[in-house]
Amino acid sequence: MATPSHWDILDETVSGDCEVFKIFRRRYRHPRDSREGVFYVIKSPDWVLALPLTTDGRLVLVRQFRAGVGELSWEPPGGIMEANEEPVEAAIRELAEETGYTGENARIIGTCAPNPAIFNNTSHFVIVENCRLTRPIAPDPNEELETALFTPREAAAMAANGEIHHAIAHAALFHLHLAKPEVF
Repeated sequence: MATPSHWDILDETVSGDCEVFKIFRRRYRHPRDSREGVFYVIKSPDWVLALPLTTDGRLVLVRQFRAGVGELSWEPPGGIMEANEEPVEAAIRELAEETGYTGENARIIGTCAPNPAIFNNTSHFVIVENCRLTRPIAPDPNEELETALFTPREAAAMAANGEIHHAIAHAALFHLHLAKPEVF
């Protein structure tokens, strides 16, 4: 079987502007057989998830309402990166804003394309070690957050049994397991 082709973009127009992302209609042409197709692409800033480990090795998670599924969701703290913000800087900011925890030795332990079929962005996973509760939370206007501590093993079990159902949170826990298998 032949290697799949990289299709050529013929044109692109904005189909929707939704504040935190834009939807583009792209018309592509296959380079070998010239067939054309229309695809929709969501352009979004990159996302970041912090994987905060406390001084006693527990993982800080938040639970919040997610409108897409209409349910509460346990997940690592995180969000959309601001313009010109580096992933580590964004993770430290999101962690402090959403949980009041701060730590040290923050570093990227992985990345993924959240849904390359329709999204153009990257999600970054940043471990932050020796975290302690040091300040009050400062959530965004529409955030209502519950914070709790779990062992990484408990968080993995929550992912396995569906309590953590956020796919990017699953990817973040996978990268945490690769980076720090001893905490599981």
